[in-house]
Amino acid sequence: MMDTLSYTPDAQNLPADPTGRRGLFIVVEGGDGAGKTTQLALLNEALSARGYRVITTREPGGTEIGEKLRALVLEAGQGTIDDRTEALIFAASRAAHASQLIRPALAEGAIVLSDRYIDSSAAYQGVGRDLGIETIVDLSRWATADLVPDATLLLSVPLSAEQERMDQRGTVDRIEAEGAAFKARIHGAFEQIAREDANGSHRIIDGVGTIDEVHARVLEVIEPLLAARELVRTGQEDS
Repeated sequence: MMDTLSYTPDAQNLPADPTGRRGLFIVVEGGDGAGKTTQLALLNEALSARGYRVITTREPGGTEIGEKLRALVLEAGQGTIDDRTEALIFAASRAAHASQLIRPALAEGAIVLSDRYIDSSAAYQGVGRDLGIETIVDLSRWATADLVPDATLLLSVPLSAEQERMDQRGTVDRIEAEGAAFKARIHGAFEQIAREDANGSHRIIDGVGTIDEVHARVLEVIEPLLAARELVRTGQEDS
């Protein structure tokens, strides 16, 4: 996971989304072990090399208060966290993330890449905790004042492959430590959410193959989005 942000926007006197959105908001989703962090890092590198201003962030987290809430909800030893409390902590972190980082960055014309967003809460809390997808999505839409991604990329990897990667990683947080039945529900939920997307902003990307092969698939999806939006460039493209 990314531990720090690459950019801190100036939130003063910036227009609110959607009327002030000039940038591009891309979210990468998937179960634990799907390869999100690896592909986000490669995408960040590729877009930065083209001269785009890129902000890579994560959920929960992304802001000072968001990172504190992340530790509260994911680290062991924080006390009992029931399902509704967990959902509200994620929503609170997302509210700060949208208001303090994502909206200002988009208003300045940057590309924002986020490791997880609303789909993760819909899958983990909506389905995994059985709180209901619609309930959780409504909560997140309220928390973010309806800030939705331009595109959500779901890295589709077999559940067995996700588990193998997690086993190799070793360390797990409080939610990653959930049992096999929970993880199976999550895995199916991400696919369901992406396939039932009424707005057409989801893209399901085959996450099986080498890191470079998956990266090429991600770039293929991103290219039309870049062409459709005039984005801020920070410098010359690398040759």
